[in-house]
Amino acid sequence: MKFNIETERLILRDILLTDEQAWFEMDSHADVHRYLGNNPIKSIAEVPAIIEMVQQQYLDNGIGRWATIEKSTGKFMGWSGLKLIKEYENGHINYYDVGYRLHPDFWGKGYATEACNAALEYGFTHLKLKEIIGTVNEKNEASKRVLSKCGLTFIEKFLWRDIPCDWMKITSEEWRQRK
Repeated sequence: MKFNIETERLILRDILLTDEQAWFEMDSHADVHRYLGNNPIKSIAEVPAIIEMVQQQYLDNGIGRWATIEKSTGKFMGWSGLKLIKEYENGHINYYDVGYRLHPDFWGKGYATEACNAALEYGFTHLKLKEIIGTVNEKNEASKRVLSKCGLTFIEKFLWRDIPCDWMKITSEEWRQRK
């Protein structure tokens, strides 16, 4: 295992093929995709390719989304963490994005904020990043609150796959001032 990060309530680790069933339960849930284009996965057969793609990101980029595990139960909640974005988005390329996707059973409990804060700490202390971006559907108030609580500030509006979104950012200096 490359990643094994613990917070007060979470274990953040590599995503494994053994996470397949729990990943499917999370990513096939319609509510999870409400602000992502309403296109949940339809079959568990889709999951291994997704997991292998994330595992390849670990090898190629030294980072990728992490399995987000509830420490007290050992349950797979979803994913969180950093991803190097290598495609042009909103006029940017080769930037680090902080993100999370959790099963609705774990919403509203502060887990996304806890995972986001851990990802920022990892990015700024271990990867020595200068800035981290967060993007969110402009209608997703809960995720905008998470990013704001973690110190990301609104920069501008942009379209992601024809969906109006907010581009948010935090610099290493801003993060250090918050510590």
